[in-house]
Amino acid sequence: MSEPLTHLAKQTGHQREEDMNILKTLAVGIAALGLSAPAAMAEWQPRKPIDFVIMAGPGGGADQIARFIQSVAEKKDMTNRPLIPNNKGGGSGAESLIWLNSTNDPDHTILVTLNSFFSTPIRQPELGIDIQTFTPIAMMGVDPFALWVHKDSGIETFEQWLDAVKAADGEYVTGGTGTGQEDSIVFAYMNNAFDLKTKYIPFDGGGAVAAALAGKQIMATVNNPAEARGFFQSGDVRPLLVFSDEQMSAYPGIPTLKEKGQDFSYYNQRAVVGAPGMSDEAAAYYQKLFEDIFNSEEWQGYLEAESLSPLWMNADEQRAYWQLQVENHTKLLEGMK
Repeated sequence: MSEPLTHLAKQTGHQREEDMNILKTLAVGIAALGLSAPAAMAEWQPRKPIDFVIMAGPGGGADQIARFIQSVAEKKDMTNRPLIPNNKGGGSGAESLIWLNSTNDPDHTILVTLNSFFSTPIRQPELGIDIQTFTPIAMMGVDPFALWVHKDSGIETFEQWLDAVKAADGEYVTGGTGTGQEDSIVFAYMNNAFDLKTKYIPFDGGGAVAAALAGKQIMATVNNPAEARGFFQSGDVRPLLVFSDEQMSAYPGIPTLKEKGQDFSYYNQRAVVGAPGMSDEAAAYYQKLFEDIFNSEEWQGYLEAESLSPLWMNADEQRAYWQLQVENHTKLLEGMK
C-alpha cells in the first residue's frame, strides 16, 4: 500500500472522512477549471518578469511592435509576470543574438526579431550563432518597405528619383540601420539593378532613420510604414515606390518595384523567438500566449493600421521559413559585395 493510503488507514473513521472530503473538494475544484490533476500541477508559468529583448534600437518598427504587444498583454492580463522591453540592437542585432545565446535563464528570455535574425549571423560568422538552435514562438506578420524622400526634394516619381541619384554622381546620401540590415539590402539591390552610386549613413534604429529624412540630414530612406507614419501624415515625406508584391492601399497609386520591371519584393519578418535551451513547457506557454495576442482584436487592428500582412506559422513552419530566408539572404548579401 502506498504511503498516503497507509496514512489514511491508520486514522480514525472520523479523520478519514474529513481527509476524504478535502480530497473530494480539491478534485471538484480542479474539474471546475476543466483540468486533470496532473495538468493542473504541471502547467508551466513564468516565475519572474520576462526579458522581452528587441533586436533594434528605440523608435523603429520592431520596437513599436514589441511595445504594442506588451500593452496588449498587460491590458488583457494575459501573463502572470510582465513583459519587460529590452532594446539590444547593437552590431546589426548581434548584441541581442549573443544575449539570448548566452542567457542562463532561457525560459524567461524571448526576442522580437526582424530579418537581421538571418543576415547578421551570415555576415558575422565569428559570432558562432546557429539560429536553428533558437526556439520558434510566433510569426506575427510581415512588414513591407517603401522608398521615401522629403517633400521639399521636388521629386515626385521613381523616375525622377533615378535621375536625381545619377546626377549626384555618387554624392546622393541615403540612410538606414546599418550595412547588412534590411534597408541596406534593398538599397544595394537598387544600386545594382539601376547602376546607381549612393552614400549610406547608418543610424540607431528605423525611427532615427525616418527622423533624419524629415530633418533633411539625408536624401532618401527605405522605411516601413510604421516608422514613417508620423512624418507621412504631417506631409514631411512622401513614398515613391513600394517593395511589396502588390500596390499598398495605404499609398494609392504608388507603384511597386515589380511594376518597374524588377522581379523583387522584400518584407521584414515580425516574429518572436525563444532562447536556445528553452524548455518545451515554457515554449508551449509562449506559443499559446502569442497565438492569443495574434488573434486578438487589438493585434488584428494593428496589422491593418500599420499595413502589415498577417502570416501566422506553427513551430515547424517557422523553422522551414528560417531555412528559406537564410538561403535567400545569403544570395542577397553576396550581391552586395
